[in-house]
Amino acid sequence: MIMTLATVAPTRTIEPSMFDRTVTRLCAEFGSTASRQQVESVLRWSLADLAGSPAGAMPELGERSARQRLLDNDLDMPLRVA
Repeated sequence: MIMTLATVAPTRTIEPSMFDRTVTRLCAEFGSTASRQQVESVLRWSLADLAGSPAGAMPELGERSARQRLLDNDLDMPLRVA
């Protein structure tokens, strides 16, 4: 029988300073099409979807995922805002 730790929640976030730097980079890229609040929301959403990924990879994977979602955004449709 293989024992699992089903009650352990996967890591869903990155360090606050890393989160802020990532948002700043994405805002520099998408500032004309998305507000800072929208960028933060998309990054949180991306990080939540990556739950369970190795903690060390979360900053890069989260940024890549958020960037792609921002690129794919139809400007006629509002972004999800948390």
